[in-house]
Amino acid sequence: MSIDSLLVANRGEIARRVFRTARAMGIRTLAVFSDSDAGSPFVAEADEAVRIGDYLDVGAVVDAARRAGADAVHPGYGFLSENAAFAEAVETAGLAWVGPSPEVIASMGDKSAAKRAAQEAGVPTLASSDDPTDGEAVGYPLLVKATAGGGGKGMHLVESPGELDEAVATARREADRAFGDDRVFLERYLARARHVEVQILGDAHHNLVHLGERECSIQRRHQKIIEESPSPAVDDALRSAMSEAALGLARGIGYHSAGTVEFLLDDSTGEFFFLEVNTRLQVEHPVTEETTGIDLVREQIRIAAGEPLGYDQDDVITTGHAIEARLYAEDPSSGFLPATGTLAAFAPAGEPAVRFDSGVEAGTTIGVDFDPMLAKVIAHAPTRVEAAARLARALERLHLGGVATNRDFLVATLRHEAFLAGDTTTDFIERHAPPLAVELDGDELAWVATAAAMWLQGRNRHRALVLDRIPSGWRNARLPDERVTLALGDQEATVAYRARRDGTFLVDDTREVRVHQWTNDGIDLEVDGRRIASAVTEAGNRLHVQIPRGTVEVDVVPRFEPPELPVPEGGLVAPMPGRVIEVRVAVGEQVTAGQTLVVLEAMKMEHHLKAPHDGTVAEVLVTVDEQVANGVALLVVEGDDDQGSGDKGGR
Repeated sequence: MSIDSLLVANRGEIARRVFRTARAMGIRTLAVFSDSDAGSPFVAEADEAVRIGDYLDVGAVVDAARRAGADAVHPGYGFLSENAAFAEAVETAGLAWVGPSPEVIASMGDKSAAKRAAQEAGVPTLASSDDPTDGEAVGYPLLVKATAGGGGKGMHLVESPGELDEAVATARREADRAFGDDRVFLERYLARARHVEVQILGDAHHNLVHLGERECSIQRRHQKIIEESPSPAVDDALRSAMSEAALGLARGIGYHSAGTVEFLLDDSTGEFFFLEVNTRLQVEHPVTEETTGIDLVREQIRIAAGEPLGYDQDDVITTGHAIEARLYAEDPSSGFLPATGTLAAFAPAGEPAVRFDSGVEAGTTIGVDFDPMLAKVIAHAPTRVEAAARLARALERLHLGGVATNRDFLVATLRHEAFLAGDTTTDFIERHAPPLAVELDGDELAWVATAAAMWLQGRNRHRALVLDRIPSGWRNARLPDERVTLALGDQEATVAYRARRDGTFLVDDTREVRVHQWTNDGIDLEVDGRRIASAVTEAGNRLHVQIPRGTVEVDVVPRFEPPELPVPEGGLVAPMPGRVIEVRVAVGEQVTAGQTLVVLEAMKMEHHLKAPHDGTVAEVLVTVDEQVANGVALLVVEGDDDQGSGDKGGR
């Protein structure tokens, strides 16, 4: 059949990624969007977009496809991409489904059934149990995993029997919200392992190939953040064994379209174990595209249209090395908790040449409704070391501000000697603890403060309504220097400057400064002979100033600080915006340090907020289902030695 119009049943960078290939193939692109996404870039980029209430509403998505005149539906990844009922509904509506058959999706979407299929195909598997109460059958530590899940949602590490019940309950709720299916199972946990997966492609004419492997071991909260192809730990013999296992399983289930067979590789023994089959495109698919030159979305569409692959295994040639980093709106210093806000700046640099797959732009609001990934950044180079360096430099040169992100942490990881040596097991972050953020030295702090002050003086002259051609700070008599106080993190700096007759500035009576160019979005500045051109973005009282190692936030300190709302002494505050789904204590109840008091839901994940110390609950300030903002006090716990102090922080 001919596919002339394609509806993408997804959002953000996923939709934009599929649109890009569809447009290149001459196919009309169609989107669905929710109210909260009405202003998102992917909506404007589609040839036509249909408003729906919920991305998980099968009937609404199929109806939108009919209304828009789609020939086919591409599910992207996440949401309904591995929902067999959705695939069947699309086909029943007379539309082409871009993916494997509903029967294969159903069999592989059930992780327990997939494991049985792997065992029948002779693929090694980890010990597991479909009974989520039977931890002893698996042994500790173990993982609770969503039967229909992926992406780290509904997955929790359990190190002792006493943790099992709560982990299962949490995993069930997360799985139900993310996938509409609350089933979970237990699986043996390997502490020192690598996450290695094999990309497969099959058509309806029984042609099947693999496109090599990817390693996705750098993870936090069981979610991948850095992926690469090929794996630094896989040699030719192991590659052949894993690939044959993947193809054998795929043949056994009659697989067609793009898919991924995932394995855990024991780093100490070299043994590999089946994890799951993802019957969809993977988030990390670009690294395979970069090393093979094969556009996986194009192949998916061709296969859905009934075309044969047109090549066999010997025709698949890989070159060089590719690494992908997932840029998230999250705060590494707060346990990688998701962050919200508005992107004041988002401007990739032109060099080094890398691939940005992004669903955002400057001005995009990052809320709590969806996954907080801002972009995937992919570098391809002849060698692994060069790919890592290219990717790190591209991340550093990205002008980015307005929301807390993991950018600095990604750069630190990519430059870490252990990463460059290929020591990339799933416990990499815990073992090596890369720096969470850039720490500026004294020279960098001074340069940033000077750049911010000079940009502000240029801004003020640009806005002047009269005498705008007179240099900043010009007087016909000697008066005190102009001054501006700036906050850079927890440090403050006051910059004093005065204009000189030759057009330069004297800053802090020691530094000679020349502004070569000033614009609304940048400054070309020379300080004591050192010249750097920097992007600058203003957002309220904050400047985002680009330096060689990233973007620095600089706050202009007002002369009079507005009073802050008091937080009650002993107050437990929300670390992010979210919805209260459980309050586990009442006023007067005794609690112990580390005990879960409130459970907050944000971005489809649960966050357990724990007592900071032993004490007594003095106040409960929120109720179940209440939406709370970042920093809002949820309850007050008085320490045992606080009784009778009488001070509740002004409440």
